[in-house]
Amino acid sequence: MSYAYLFKYIIIGDTGVGKSCLLLQFTDKRFQPVHDLTIGVEFGARMITIDNKPIKLQIWDTAGQESFRSITRSYYRGAAGALLVYDITRRETFNHLASWLEDARQHANANMTIMLIGNKCDLAHRRAVTTEEGEQFAKDHGLIFMEASAKTAQNVEEAFIKTAATIYKKIQDGVFDVSNEEFQLI
Repeated sequence: MSYAYLFKYIIIGDTGVGKSCLLLQFTDKRFQPVHDLTIGVEFGARMITIDNKPIKLQIWDTAGQESFRSITRSYYRGAAGALLVYDITRRETFNHLASWLEDARQHANANMTIMLIGNKCDLAHRRAVTTEEGEQFAKDHGLIFMEASAKTAQNVEEAFIKTAATIYKKIQDGVFDVSNEEFQLI
């Protein structure tokens, strides 16, 4: 199937926050409760439509372990969007966001759209990070914010599509030069 644009996404965050589950929920509409640790990088793709234009999302799911950090850095190149994910039930995953964000800003295009996702909102009874803290972090760093659940699919679709809509708007506004090959949007 042909498409008007190809947007490359990268999913980043600590190990065990649900990056692979978010990808699987978005691409296959299913949840896999037991998931092997991602070694290096996994890949998924899906077509969406924005403004009556078919857009292919090419999504790179990275390993969260520190030992894979140098490998995953190369995947930032050409990424139009990033999903920065933490687990609302594990405070340390939220505390590490600044480090992930610094990595993204250092290795990616300066205009990359970053969506902060507080995953596992279905486990609100075990919450360790408030919604307000997530919102504040996003506001302080110029990110889009959403809480989601890969398990129940709550806000998963919205997170990917809202990110794509923001990227699309940047193209319309001339922020991205789609003829520039370094930035692989087409």
